[in-house]
Amino acid sequence: MTTFLRLLEDKDKQSALASAVRTGGDNVFEVDPSSFFQVPGAPFAYWVSEAVRQTFKRFPAFDGGERTVKQGLATADDFRFVRVWWEVPASNKRWYGLAKGGTFSRFYADIPVVVNWSRGGQELNAFAGSVIRNPEYYFHPGLSWPLRGITFSAQAIPKECVFSVAGKMAFAPAHELETWLAIFNSRAFDYLVRLFAGKVGGVQYEVGLIGGIPVPAMCGDQSIQLSKLARRGWSIKRVLLSTEEKSHAFLLPAALRSRIGDFDPHAVVSELASIQAQVDDIAFSLYGFSDSDRAAALGGQVSPESEELPDVVADDDVDEDAEPAIDETVGLLSWAVGVAFGRFDWRLATDERAAPAEPAPFDPLPAKSPGMLPDGAAPFHAYAGILVDDQGHPHDIARLIEEVLSRVNVAVPDDIRRWLQRDFFAFHLQRYSKSRRKAPIYWPLATTSGSYTLWLYYPSLTSQTLYTAINDFVEPKLKQLGADLAVLRNKGSARSRDDERQFEALQAFELELIELRDTLLNLAPAYKPNHDDGVQISAAPLWQLFRHKPWQKVLKDTWTKLEKGDYDWAHLAMNYWPERVREKCKTDKSLAIAHGLEALYVEPLAAPKKTRRKKSGGANE
Repeated sequence: MTTFLRLLEDKDKQSALASAVRTGGDNVFEVDPSSFFQVPGAPFAYWVSEAVRQTFKRFPAFDGGERTVKQGLATADDFRFVRVWWEVPASNKRWYGLAKGGTFSRFYADIPVVVNWSRGGQELNAFAGSVIRNPEYYFHPGLSWPLRGITFSAQAIPKECVFSVAGKMAFAPAHELETWLAIFNSRAFDYLVRLFAGKVGGVQYEVGLIGGIPVPAMCGDQSIQLSKLARRGWSIKRVLLSTEEKSHAFLLPAALRSRIGDFDPHAVVSELASIQAQVDDIAFSLYGFSDSDRAAALGGQVSPESEELPDVVADDDVDEDAEPAIDETVGLLSWAVGVAFGRFDWRLATDERAAPAEPAPFDPLPAKSPGMLPDGAAPFHAYAGILVDDQGHPHDIARLIEEVLSRVNVAVPDDIRRWLQRDFFAFHLQRYSKSRRKAPIYWPLATTSGSYTLWLYYPSLTSQTLYTAINDFVEPKLKQLGADLAVLRNKGSARSRDDERQFEALQAFELELIELRDTLLNLAPAYKPNHDDGVQISAAPLWQLFRHKPWQKVLKDTWTKLEKGDYDWAHLAMNYWPERVREKCKTDKSLAIAHGLEALYVEPLAAPKKTRRKKSGGANE
């Protein structure tokens, strides 16, 4: 037997060591080192009991038979091949949900990103540096988990999704998946993961690690009970995201959510704790954990909210974003903006439309969240993809927000226009950024001083949008302004001091509007956006019209890279620099595929094989 001392949690190591040597205690372990070999890889896991180590001998590993764990693709260029799901139209069949790790979440997590897997990933396969692993498992339902963490958690991944190198997946027969979802989220499973990894925190959950965890046999009743618990955990966890407007589960903002059924986040958290306790109790029994082993497994848990993950791996696929809580009023106003643009359905808040039925955990992702306006339904306000911050205008965005709030019987704040002008876009940009992508869908194009703002709706963007902005908004405004200026100009010396101030202000405003019009006129002929390019590429040519400085800088840098040829895969690059892009297509197969110009690509000639010269046979030859 060998004595081991465990002092990880003691701040004063010297005193703790002296005390352990002198008196023993819970941090002193007597273990036969040969028992480590009961666990594959013989991790130095002296802190667990002999019975727990024997678990790896008594039960089979998860990976075996009809069960397996696989690693997915690595794009080598996420900016090119990955989008957040609201960047691409629901009707676009080039893009599929991408499981890429995410953060700690038991049972359910949204899938916010999509990957270009058009024609079986043809473009991605041709891209130098990309790695496509196990494509035969793509589109199958399964379980996934974060790349690394302190406490293991798993989520259901629905059909019709692809998974990444970080978003590894476990597969099993479809009728077993909910049962394994419960087992994977049990404290017993997490305890065995930490044992197999040979460490307590900062574990990287690789394929071999998770696939090698032993799993117990269970009777039909136990499997059914675990399945029901996992299904309920998935369902109520999804409810928590029904107030997040960019989630696939979104219904209504938090301020209105109780209008379509009970919504009590505290009750949900309490029920999740109860579900977790029931899952743990069943799992501990199945694994045969003693009371002391259960206590050790539970005592070693770290609250997910307090997890601090070390940088054990630098990986572009890790989704480091966390969703900060937002003020209910701000969330309500943001939703009202979406209703005004025709994105969200106000009728859910007025009982004019019932909430759609909840999907099953492994059903394909919906093309739209249930809170979005269904296809074919009349929008709250009919318009041509542009709203404007212009009091008295029929498409005035501030007035429309007020009308939305009135329609759902909510008190209208006094300073909506000020909020739109000063606060909204910064909030929207932050809220609609995910997985290292910045993808705002409401675009404020403004005059230099911000005195006049056109709000473009990215999903409705076409090659005619800028012309519409000029013809239907800016030119009529200039005409109205010209008439007002003519009245004041005709007063001549009879203008009062107030008239003079107004005259100067209107003249300055007119110059700004003329500058806006001329800029739009200059941009419009070449501007042919394509939603496959994503928000950032599509907005880059318009960078000088955004007044939010951080976003303007991002777009200006993007435009510079477009000019240099860094993003010649983009449709926008083909619009502006067709000769350059076509020339590159001759030598870059992935670019040729991206632009549908495979015929231009010339396969390089194979290098001639070197032939070995025969050695001389001697003087008689």
